[in-house]
Amino acid sequence: MVVIRLSRGGSKNRPFYNVVVADSRNRRDGRFIERVGFYNPLAVEGAESLRIALDRVTHWQDKGA
Repeated sequence: MVVIRLSRGGSKNRPFYNVVVADSRNRRDGRFIERVGFYNPLAVEGAESLRIALDRVTHWQDKGA
């Protein structure tokens, strides 16, 4: 089954997350099919903290994610 999930990146105490499409059997930070966005919870004021390609998310939801 294909799922859309957050994959953690960054360093200790400085999280950064990629929004990825992956097989549900793969690890959280393991192999993924496509990166559809990112989320930066520590973004400074005025910087972009969230970006998601909604057309790609819709595409994968149509396929069962």
